[in-house]
Amino acid sequence: MTETADPELYYLEYYEEFLAKVRLLSRKIRESAWAPEFVIGVGRGGLVPAVYVSHQLDLPMLSIDHSSRVPGFADELLAKIATMSAQGARLLFVDDINDSGSTITYIRDLLVGNGCAAENLRFAVLISNSGSRARVDYWTDAIDRNEDKRWFVFPWESVSSKEVLLHEAHAVPERLT
Repeated sequence: MTETADPELYYLEYYEEFLAKVRLLSRKIRESAWAPEFVIGVGRGGLVPAVYVSHQLDLPMLSIDHSSRVPGFADELLAKIATMSAQGARLLFVDDINDSGSTITYIRDLLVGNGCAAENLRFAVLISNSGSRARVDYWTDAIDRNEDKRWFVFPWESVSSKEVLLHEAHAVPERLT
């Protein structure tokens, strides 16, 4: 296996840039024919944008912590959320990026396995990879990972050390090569 070169760390740390993306994403959701009742932040990266979107849309926010893999903070909550959906609640999941699609695919599969009504479910992200195995309903920026190898560092991640950011980038090398 060949060593992958370090990616370009692309910092989205300017508040104005982040806020513009949130406002655009919220406007796309508001102007669509589908109106959510709840915003659900996907932890860890989707929590901050979800808070902003929930305020922009004046909707209550729930959160799940998929990234921690700690029992009780994601799968069990997703089963409860699936029940809400089956009872008619319209749910908007928000994450920072749809890169490989693994998080969205995992969440969708778990929801469907627990009886979620697909028509009551939407996904929104700030950045979506056109080559992802998962599709999202709303996004602000589209990239093609076949051409764009930047590692996006969101404002809430910019406090991490460069070493931590590079370690996270290299954790899934197929995103970088």
